[in-house]
Parts: sequence; structure tokens; C-alpha cells
Amino acid sequence: MLTLHVTICFIALLAGAVVLIALCRGQRQSTWDAVLLLSTAVISLTGFALASSPGTPKPDPARILGVVELVLVVIAAVALYSGRLAHAWRAIYVTSTVLIVYLNAFVAVIQAFLKIGFLHALAPTGKEHPFVIVQLVTLAVFVVIGVTAFRQYRRPAVAPAS
Repeated sequence: MLTLHVTICFIALLAGAVVLIALCRGQRQSTWDAVLLLSTAVISLTGFALASSPGTPKPDPARILGVVELVLVVIAAVALYSGRLAHAWRAIYVTSTVLIVYLNAFVAVIQAFLKIGFLHALAPTGKEHPFVIVQLVTLAVFVVIGVTAFRQYRRPAVAPAS
């Protein structure tokens, strides 16, 4: 189960990068949109099946994040497929999509500091400066991406590129 979960995480990160690059160019990648939403939903659902670490509070942060991501996936899907990105749905889609990819990256950074030896040595508890700095830089990058995507994708609807 863990191998499947991690593989899907990488797929979601790749799909998220493709989708955000397209949005920052004022375009869409309809196939990659679907891959991103589906893979993120599967990440959350498979994450619920994974065991919590001993001593983790209930409900644990990973499961709370999973619920938040599922809600964002539903919002993005409604904006994309029901709202057809018309009017306010365009901004809702861009915002929820950027948040989805940011949360996937946020978790990837956490996992990197937990699993990669030299990173773990820099921040064994996740409260040290290197970890905090990397998370703040990640957040700043996604704010810039979000603003760029929002500005570029506010233009009139363009045909999806596949």
C-alpha cells in the first residue's frame, strides 16, 4: 500500500507542475487537470489506510490534511467540470488547484526531511531552522505561482491544450 501511495504522490506532483505551468501561461492542460485531481484524491484516500505513527494525536494531522485536500479536489472539479471555469469559477479553480499542489509539495518537503538522511540530520524534529526555511520558501514560491496563475488565467477562456 505504501509503495502505491508514494508512486501516486510522485504522479500528483508531476501533474501539478504541468498544470501550474500551463495556468501561469494562461492555458489549460485538460488531461493533466484530470490526472492531478484524480491522483490527489487517491493520495488522500490511500493515506487514510496507512497506519499512524505511535503517539500521534487523534485526529492526526495527515488525515486532517487528507480531508482538506479532498474538499479542495471537489471544489476544483466542480469549478472545472460543472462551472466550466465561467466567471467566478475560473478564480475558484485556479485558487483550489494552486492550494492542492502546494499541499502536495508541503507534504513532500516533510517526507524529504523525514526520509532523506542528510536532510533529517539537519532537522530531526522538524522544528529546526532548515526545515522552517525550506517550508517558508516553498510557501513563497507557491504564492508567486498563485498570483501569476491568477493574473494569467483571468483572461478570456482558452481552449484546453492536451
